[in-house]
Amino acid sequence: MSQDQIKAGGRNVFAEMGYPDAETHQLKARIVSEIEDIIEARKLTQKAAGALMGISQPEVSRMLNGQFREYSVERLLRFLTLFNRDVEIVVRHRDAGTGTGKVTFTRTEGWLAEAACKTET
Repeated sequence: MSQDQIKAGGRNVFAEMGYPDAETHQLKARIVSEIEDIIEARKLTQKAAGALMGISQPEVSRMLNGQFREYSVERLLRFLTLFNRDVEIVVRHRDAGTGTGKVTFTRTEGWLAEAACKTET
């Protein structure tokens, strides 16, 4: 009888998979996840979401299914603003001796309730 072994992963699955641009890919994945959550909260079809973002329904489908390499971080952030989201970029000094800087994606509390209440596009 064969048993599958489960290995605990780290913080960035893309780094573990050997992606050369793992941090960027993880950031894009977080942004796309946010976009998907907003689409679901607003009960939008992929066609309606695509119209709002200026892309086709098949492009929305591909993006939500993990095929988002073609989109820049900037463009994905722009999509968030089209869903009435403010995007803040904060730069702060990193303490000496703690390695290189990092990019962190954070969303504020209460965002989902706001998204569900908004029906405007």
